[in-house]
Amino acid sequence: MARRGLSLIELLVVMAILSLLMGIVLPGLSKVRVQARRLRGTNNQKQIVGGANLFSMDNDHQYPESVATIGDDSSWNWQEPMMLTGYRARSPRLHRSMSAYLRRYIKDADTIYCPNAPRKYTYLQDAWEAGDAWDNPDSPPVADPVSGTYCFYWNYTGYLQERPYLFQGPKSSIGGPRLSKLLVSDYFAYNHWRSENAFSSCEKFNGSSITEGTILSSAYWSAKADAGSDKPRIKLQAGYSDGHVENYSSEDTVMMRVILKPETGEPYPEDITPGSFFLPCSALR
Repeated sequence: MARRGLSLIELLVVMAILSLLMGIVLPGLSKVRVQARRLRGTNNQKQIVGGANLFSMDNDHQYPESVATIGDDSSWNWQEPMMLTGYRARSPRLHRSMSAYLRRYIKDADTIYCPNAPRKYTYLQDAWEAGDAWDNPDSPPVADPVSGTYCFYWNYTGYLQERPYLFQGPKSSIGGPRLSKLLVSDYFAYNHWRSENAFSSCEKFNGSSITEGTILSSAYWSAKADAGSDKPRIKLQAGYSDGHVENYSSEDTVMMRVILKPETGEPYPEDITPGSFFLPCSALR
């Protein structure tokens, strides 16, 4: 008996059914991928908090020094809190790289990188393993810094735009008066020097496009906006010294500016700035 092929109408019906199924399945798969990346981000921040707490247990409950500084001795100031490797050590007693403190506890550099950022820094693992000796092979022979996609707050001080006191990151896992418990958060800022007059984040948001990485820094998402514009709606995460990682909204944040003069707490002028960074409000309670 001869086989009968599909008629044109039957073929069109099959294609319509397949298109309908694809329309149902693909959005679901996209949501699964987003949720998977979010879970990876949660796990990353838990490992970062765990690594910092393990360091503190081995060092009289003290957290590492912040590497988010520029300059040395008495002539130094704060830098953006995403720094993984600084320009140079603030003093001979301190390291210029975060990995010099934490590499024993965090081996894989992907842990300190937000999985929702658009593209990873090319030499992330190399820089993490090199520690204080890092020198980017694509640049002249200088001690290159590296900026990542999370913000790190242990032993970090910042100027709070709307509060009558400074932000003080945790110095010890035991805690202390007026010290925040915030250790790490997703990057969310306004008017960063690489994306002026724009909101930027490691998390993608409506209207954002990629700000490409450089030989010194990672790529992130950004969108132009006036200074008085409403914050874009972004779902963010932050990790605390008690070990928990919590979700928060970009709307539930407080602005922190980078300090230019540590002795007075005076921030950078708004027209010459590494950016204004948004902290979760819960970090100040």
